[in-house]
Amino acid sequence: MSSLQDQLLKAGLVSKDNATKAKSAKRKQAKINRKHKIETIDEDKQAAEKQMAEQAENARNLNQEKNAKAEAIAIQAQIKQLIQVNQQRTGKPSVTFNFTDENKIKKIEVSEEVHKHISYGLLAIARFNNGFVLVPKMVAIKIQQRSDDIIIPLKYEEPEIEEDDPYAEYEIPDDLIW
Repeated sequence: MSSLQDQLLKAGLVSKDNATKAKSAKRKQAKINRKHKIETIDEDKQAAEKQMAEQAENARNLNQEKNAKAEAIAIQAQIKQLIQVNQQRTGKPSVTFNFTDENKIKKIEVSEEVHKHISYGLLAIARFNNGFVLVPKMVAIKIQQRSDDIIIPLKYEEPEIEEDDPYAEYEIPDDLIW
């Protein structure tokens, strides 16, 4: 394909003299620009660069959204797996354990031993499949790190420690010299 100048010459819209003058003026201007290091402002080029920058920014934002969604799905899968693998049995139901969930009182039928474990904080209650399951404390901590709304916060009792110190009645002197 020939240049625009050649096409205009063939069409008879410009004369040969005008074409050579324009060509020489363009060459002279380019030489002056190189000599003085003046950059000509090309508005089309700037608009294209701006558009490309906007497209790159939009693509980056979309990628961040996709990554955030994928990460959320991965976290939910990890939580589901942690609960399924570490779910504890409630034992033979003999006691009802009452707790609050979203300002509503809920109940779980458990054995007495499991009730003590829950009360002392060895087991935690987790929301799972529109119900509640028991998981060990360490698993509950891992789940809590991933999502705050799965584990139900409970107030725990401190286990009673029986002091059975055989030397309790002996007085310890405070002036021992070694």
